[in-house]
Amino acid sequence: MPFTTQEILETIRMVEVEHFDIRTVTLGISLRECATPDAKALSANVYEKVVRIASRLVPVAQEVQDEFGIPIINQRISVTPVALVVEPAVVAAGSSAAAQEILVEVARALDRAAAEVGVNFIGGFSALVDKGCTPADWALIESLPAALASTNRLCASVNAASTRAGLNMDVIARLGTIIQQIARATADRGGSGCARFVVFANMPGDNPFMAGAVHGLGEPEIALNVGISGPGVVLEAIRRLGKNRPLQEVAETIKRTAFKITRAGELVGREVAARLGVPFGILDLSLAPTPEVGDSVAEILEAIGVDVVGAPGTTAALALLNDAVKKGGAMASTSVGGLSGAFIPVTEDAGMVAGVARGALGLEKLEAMTSVCSVGLDMIPLPGDTPAHTLVGILADELSIGVINHKTTAVRVIPVPGKKAGERVDFGGLLGGGPILPVSAFGCNVLAQRGGRIPAPLQSLRN
Repeated sequence: MPFTTQEILETIRMVEVEHFDIRTVTLGISLRECATPDAKALSANVYEKVVRIASRLVPVAQEVQDEFGIPIINQRISVTPVALVVEPAVVAAGSSAAAQEILVEVARALDRAAAEVGVNFIGGFSALVDKGCTPADWALIESLPAALASTNRLCASVNAASTRAGLNMDVIARLGTIIQQIARATADRGGSGCARFVVFANMPGDNPFMAGAVHGLGEPEIALNVGISGPGVVLEAIRRLGKNRPLQEVAETIKRTAFKITRAGELVGREVAARLGVPFGILDLSLAPTPEVGDSVAEILEAIGVDVVGAPGTTAALALLNDAVKKGGAMASTSVGGLSGAFIPVTEDAGMVAGVARGALGLEKLEAMTSVCSVGLDMIPLPGDTPAHTLVGILADELSIGVINHKTTAVRVIPVPGKKAGERVDFGGLLGGGPILPVSAFGCNVLAQRGGRIPAPLQSLRN
């Protein structure tokens, strides 16, 4: 259905005044044909295929941006979960140390390919281990500190839980230490290697947003997925509505606004896909904030009616926002996928940072908020001396919310080396910065050491 004149004028206003943009066009590429027992050939195959398939992504996105006048902020790549691709080489390697070296070389090959084609991130250095691990899965997990320390554009993820399988506590227990090691390995960058690593429950295979983008097993050979962003547009719409209107009207306003930004985003995404000659995949209509004032999910919640994000009522306001965004997007497009909702990354959202600084928003309230919104505990700086078993507890708590509620949840926390609660950190760019959040003085050492699996819940029996 073509755009009307009114829609075109509204889109111009959204771009020029309200920070609307296409946050990312992400080209998904299958690497399954690259698998080989020959470690050197494996890295060469991966590099060659990514460069060959993605060589036109950045210039084509720039062409469409210039022609349509809608900013496309990032161009990115996602690939098949790498642990699946390296399995023949890991089996041939014969030792854990040799297997980890192979994984690090593949990570560097992906990083070089991303630099060659000009994208800012490449995702998919990933393992799907919600029920158990192969040697390749373990090798990838153990290689994460070296892989992330020796790359700049590589993003990694581990799916450690699902509603169908429960929580793999063996993996989660190990990841508490791995996160510490990633932070130490990138201490010269404030531990920001952890900003490129996320742990999931129910990870989708078509998510275009980093750090969790992968090209899932049910995906075609190549697909273009689009992540839109429009918290500033939603914020201005609510402010225009005023403070004396009932919540049904607030929800309706958000729904109509989400419809508009989804329509514009799909138009741009399909045009990029057509010019690349690849299938259009999905449109992720998540409200993804930036550190810029006026581009904040937290400010939307405050416009809905809470004094400051984190105050009582915040979770209810977020539930309203997330539901209305999904309803509006689903009406606008039949290709909605990925995560689709409202993101609440702390350091990437100026309003969230302000809420933390004012003492209204803490780790426990953020966890409660994740039960009603997209993703989970995201971009949260923690004290550098946070114990591994405390990190395990944070992971297990958040992933349990996803498992029980049939939703995607995730954890991206950053134990900042040398920093204590209340001190500030600045990661720069879209990663932003903010105060270090305190963690509980109490832990779960016995739980972390038990191992095994937390069984799948009764909700998993849906056949």
